[in-house]
Amino acid sequence: MNRRTFQLTLAAAAFARAGLTRAQGTWPDKPIRVVLSQPVGSGPDNIARLLGAGLAQALGQPFIIDNKPGGQNIIGAQVVSRSSPDGYTLYFATTAALVTNSYLFKSLPYDPLKDFAPVAFVANSPFAVVVNADSPIQSMRDLISRSRSDPGKLSIAHEGPRTFGGMIAKLINARANAGANLVSYSSIATATQDVMGGHADVLVCDVASTAELARKGRLRMLAVTSPKPITGWEKVPVLAETLPGFDMVGWMAIVAPANTPAPIVTRLNAEINKLLADPALAERVLSIGPIVAPPSSSQQFDAFLRSEHHRLGQVAAEIGLLPE
Repeated sequence: MNRRTFQLTLAAAAFARAGLTRAQGTWPDKPIRVVLSQPVGSGPDNIARLLGAGLAQALGQPFIIDNKPGGQNIIGAQVVSRSSPDGYTLYFATTAALVTNSYLFKSLPYDPLKDFAPVAFVANSPFAVVVNADSPIQSMRDLISRSRSDPGKLSIAHEGPRTFGGMIAKLINARANAGANLVSYSSIATATQDVMGGHADVLVCDVASTAELARKGRLRMLAVTSPKPITGWEKVPVLAETLPGFDMVGWMAIVAPANTPAPIVTRLNAEINKLLADPALAERVLSIGPIVAPPSSSQQFDAFLRSEHHRLGQVAAEIGLLPE
């Protein structure tokens, strides 16, 4: 490399750094897209819109919610993984997209650990074991006893074997040595209708999906999957009372494409934590179902993600769930 070429290379590098610095310094100067893998009106969608409205006010730019449901969360995750890491595309992700898909599929068009920059943890999303309000099944012990006495007769509906709810249903069967018939549905809405109509006995789903129906007395929660009682449903037993050590809680978080500039990630983390610390917003999230988590840094969220990969990988092995 001659001297002139070397000088031009240095100048180009300096220009690129200056451009990046200016971009970071003015961020955000246009609308920010928030992709999520759930449909309009779902629990994650409602919470994403709450956060988007708050962030728009704090940062002075619209946050546009872009719903890309389907494909076991793969469609939305792939879109974000291939987006420019400039702070203008975010992913409102769930446990499935960032962790369990790794153990459900032999190949993914994205790498959950390498293709995203952890931004902020949003909320825990406990699951519940639910029955029709008029069901003769009164408790988890009753459910397990019935499934053992007549294997295959009692049915547990869930959103599919390769979903977080499906993993929970299979884990209940395995740890209880139960004989329930696990029935997959294309959606929680369809499964809920079948349980309410008496076509299925039990439903495993996230609390947010059926919280309103439970409040109205049309469904009844037998247990929640968190290790401790959850806010708003303190009278509902935890599954760990019947199956010691049971702990299967979903969650929601925000990530960005890998290599998104650290100053942008740090600012987003601070603004999101500030919003979640507002009791009024936390109460609105709780009314949907999930429980706002204590504030944490993006580095703490990254460590949590890695620990979840290890823990849920062990669960997948325990229930014999092989990637397809």
